[in-house]
Amino acid sequence: MKKAILLFALLYGSAIYSQQLRPGFDKTECIELLEMGAKFGDSLYQSKIPDPANYKMIYRSKVKGMDNCWDLWINKNGVAVISIRGTTKTAVSWLENFYAAMVPARGELHLSDSLIFKYDLVSNPRAAVHVGWLIGTAFLSYDIIPKIDSLYKSGTKEFIVTGHSLGGALSFLMTSLLYSLQRHNRLAADIRFKTYCFASPKVGNLYYAYDYEALTQFGWAYNIVNSADWVPENMFSIQTADDFNNTNPFTHAKEQIGKLPFPKDLVLKYLYNQMDGPIRKAEYRFQNCLGNGLENYIKKAIPGFQPPSYFNSMAYVRVGNTIVLLADTDYYKLFPDNSNTIFVHHLHPAYYYLVQKLPATLPSAP
Repeated sequence: MKKAILLFALLYGSAIYSQQLRPGFDKTECIELLEMGAKFGDSLYQSKIPDPANYKMIYRSKVKGMDNCWDLWINKNGVAVISIRGTTKTAVSWLENFYAAMVPARGELHLSDSLIFKYDLVSNPRAAVHVGWLIGTAFLSYDIIPKIDSLYKSGTKEFIVTGHSLGGALSFLMTSLLYSLQRHNRLAADIRFKTYCFASPKVGNLYYAYDYEALTQFGWAYNIVNSADWVPENMFSIQTADDFNNTNPFTHAKEQIGKLPFPKDLVLKYLYNQMDGPIRKAEYRFQNCLGNGLENYIKKAIPGFQPPSYFNSMAYVRVGNTIVLLADTDYYKLFPDNSNTIFVHHLHPAYYYLVQKLPATLPSAP
């Protein structure tokens, strides 16, 4: 298979490298990536969306981790696409989504008795990400990174990372991982990555978002969301005073309240506890339910897995430079709200319709 990929890349790709990827949102690029992502569906689902005109799929991985999979596409100009599959109908795929406690964005995962995944996604020690999707990223990386190395040796230096839904979430983390490997000289420094995440839920906290956005800003990554889609509104987010920057008016609020004269101190302390207490209890319950409460199921799905220590936060935020596909009256005529079909606004056809309505070029900010 490795030789076949190299041969195809040499025959179909550009013999002499010349830069093809450009910064900025590209509607044609976006449409073709949606077309690739739809190929993970069954034949009926695929028939609703055409094949990408300028790319050929040269590899589909075996199932990895928690029912994760990815495709490798390449065009005649030598641009390769890493297309990551979204959630499937299997229980283990949904388990990956629900295993939603946060872990630090730097650390290690014990995936089995003999496999330890060491990662360094971003530099900020306060950055944290979704543990289930980090596991999926880890398993896929053991297959994706060797393919990148092989293609690079054949002259391919430009890669697009993309995915829809769960695949979009993994695309965020995979992008961070690939840039990290470049920083640590484990991938060639002259490889260029560009990322399009479609219909992705929230993958990490604000400090992960800051680093990811700084890393990919100026046109090298996009988060495409349908305004009618509920999935990008996930995960549940609970913000406490601990989730703010170090300099803020909340961290030492109790100390400052204690310095006030009686009875102001008692009144304000009571009011503060009424606000702060329920939030912290909710955070604990979510962490316990979506972390500790699922560990035994994860161990059954991944033999030898050792649960990590969780990051004390559930403050999920939307990540990345966001392109909003605004659902209008015409859209709702084709895709009406339907409580019996909760993914009507989430699947590829809805996104494909709305992307087609975008202008050929998006205006730049003043």
